[in-house]
Amino acid sequence: MVVWRRWIFPILMVVILGAAAAALVKIAFFPDTAPAAAVEPSAQIADPVVAVERDEVANALSLPGTIARDTSYALRSEVDGTVTAVHVGEGQSVAAGQKLFTIKQADPVKNIDIVAAEAGDVTELAVVKGQPASIGGELATLSPARYHVQATVEPVQLYRLQGAPSEGSVTIQGGPAPFTCTGLKVEVAEDGTTTVTCAVPADQTVFAGLQAQLDIDLGTVSDVLVVPTTAVKGGAGTGIVWLDAGDGDLEERDVVLGVSDGTIVEVTTGLAEGELVRQYVPGVAASDEPVCYDDGMGGEYCEPQGWNW
Repeated sequence: MVVWRRWIFPILMVVILGAAAAALVKIAFFPDTAPAAAVEPSAQIADPVVAVERDEVANALSLPGTIARDTSYALRSEVDGTVTAVHVGEGQSVAAGQKLFTIKQADPVKNIDIVAAEAGDVTELAVVKGQPASIGGELATLSPARYHVQATVEPVQLYRLQGAPSEGSVTIQGGPAPFTCTGLKVEVAEDGTTTVTCAVPADQTVFAGLQAQLDIDLGTVSDVLVVPTTAVKGGAGTGIVWLDAGDGDLEERDVVLGVSDGTIVEVTTGLAEGELVRQYVPGVAASDEPVCYDDGMGGEYCEPQGWNW
């Protein structure tokens, strides 16, 4: 036992500690040089596709607008002579057919009454009794008792307003029941401002400055082929979509477009039901954020993303 304690056990301890020290040196300074296997992703992110399907498309615009009075115009003399009487005052309201001025014609001599062609307010009187009058000369200004709805839209919406109907529906918060306005027209100013206007019926009581909503029905189609507007590059009658057969290759396809509601669009030519197209135009990121515009009245109105129009 003395031999084991004095010689054999110490020698075993030295051997074991030496082997441990050698292993640590190998790990620290001589690691294995064989490359680790590359880690490959177990899943891939694919661009979403949608099937061409049949649906109903209602093309309607709902625009914020304002009630405004029709533009004033000048009252002009149709004869040469002298003003013998002024029957109205500055700012006076008049009815259609009401006598405004009397002019004494020189040749042949006779009195001519100038009457209001319509109801309104007389402003900017330009003549007084005894003053000469000539054909085409301005007598006063009439602000007609007529009103219209005026809404501002983005110029890009002109594509959707092609072939717009001649009337729309007007809603005034806290006002009368929704009513139909007529003579709807689109105007583009020199500065590019695009407005839609229509006349308020004479039997409707409205006031200038009231906020209104103008709804325009641009047509509805049923049981037609549709795709998301985000899938189409273009939008005003023609466009391009990308078909995805699932093998990684994309087929670019020209299409003819019809009615759109801003989210989906009718495809009249170029696609068949069931075909798969990319949901988003390649290279364009998807977004759920709406697009908002200044309505010109201190507020804004918003539309969903996906408008290519």
